[in-house]
Amino acid sequence: MTEDTSIGSDTVSRRRVLGASAGLAMVGLAGCGGGDTTTEEPEDTPGNGSGDTTEAEPTPNGTELEVLHAWTGGDGAAAVEKLTSMFKEEYPDLATNFRPIGGTGNVNLDSVVARRLANRDPPASWQAWPGQNITQYGGLLANITDVWEENGYTDSMNSRAVTESKLNDEFRSMPLGSHRMNNLFYNVHVFEDAGIDPDSVDSPSALLDAFETIASETDAVPMAHAMSGPWTTLQLVFQNFLGMHGYDAYMDYIDGDGDKALLVEALETTQEMLSNYINEDAATISFTEGNQKMMDGNAATIQQGNWAYGMYRAEDSGVEYETDWDWMEYPGTEEMYMIHIDAFTFARDTNTPVKQKMWAKFLGTKDAQVEFGNRKGTVPLRTDIDTSRLTPFLEMTADHLANYDQFPPTIAHGLAVSPEALSACKTAIGNNFSGPYDIEAAATGLMDAVSQ
Repeated sequence: MTEDTSIGSDTVSRRRVLGASAGLAMVGLAGCGGGDTTTEEPEDTPGNGSGDTTEAEPTPNGTELEVLHAWTGGDGAAAVEKLTSMFKEEYPDLATNFRPIGGTGNVNLDSVVARRLANRDPPASWQAWPGQNITQYGGLLANITDVWEENGYTDSMNSRAVTESKLNDEFRSMPLGSHRMNNLFYNVHVFEDAGIDPDSVDSPSALLDAFETIASETDAVPMAHAMSGPWTTLQLVFQNFLGMHGYDAYMDYIDGDGDKALLVEALETTQEMLSNYINEDAATISFTEGNQKMMDGNAATIQQGNWAYGMYRAEDSGVEYETDWDWMEYPGTEEMYMIHIDAFTFARDTNTPVKQKMWAKFLGTKDAQVEFGNRKGTVPLRTDIDTSRLTPFLEMTADHLANYDQFPPTIAHGLAVSPEALSACKTAIGNNFSGPYDIEAAATGLMDAVSQ
């Protein structure tokens, strides 16, 4: 696939650019943003009148570098602890404050960041999906283009990450790793007990047949699912849509030119799964709890991004790749890589502009991306990394990222659609497709969300 990496043109197709930058959002908050900082002072104290000091070594002081993230659960806690400890080891005299803000799907973190920005008290940096998601911050983000250019990241990063990290033609994010979304993880022992050949499960309808067999031949729930928030079901709906109708139909939907009848079919398939083949406590559990059910053999499958691998990879997980758990591309999405990116963004007008750029530079290093990725289940976005440093599962995934042709961007995690559209999609699912299921209302809401 030939990729157009230009930014900002209203006529650029989503098939070529997976996240064209948009105009300023959150207009009510724009008062706390000034001009982009293109030079830095020698200390993290703005306005000392010393002029251009970009060549000077930064001097640590008592002002903490405050970084917020949402990795508090079993899939991310070890990874972010490794990441932050590496940064502290590299800069032992730097005052830092790494703060976890728990909550499913980054909901609590996003709320805290929005409140801090509105109160003109921004954190220095926070975990935020790039792409369309960062359009909500408009002119409130720092320009870190110099970090990208001075460290060669514009050449060494995956081209999709380069594109998605820009807003208004400047770099505003530093990507840390890529999650693949179209995974179906499964318990090897349950599949064996049910007599199911994973290779035979090649479409959503074949998956439903497998679910029926698992339900009749084993004591396991066919699919673990969590519905405490709408994002997991939104994610599943579009796995079925992509598996049933293909890449072009999916991209048409994102472009606001989708076929409602195809969406209804995907919702019908998803309803059949949710009504008959998931755990009874789905409404009250998190995805990590659902993932544990699959690991324990109480569920046969779970559909998740490969952050789920962070739990399988843990030293105390009790499961081994290909022996206890395995995976397949979600049936019907073979040779696609539904792409999601973990990244950090950076606020303007803080007291720690130098430290922010030190943090940004660190996030783009090979060691940071490898060590974080191996624990979290992300694929490094540096293209010059020796992939043998990765675990076998991630090394295989990195090969797919490097060589596949179709990269549908995730809807449920803000890469493909604006924050307003994502909110509307979640509302359509939460209000109409969380049991009881109103397919017509859900389809209408999902179509309206991307046509705004």
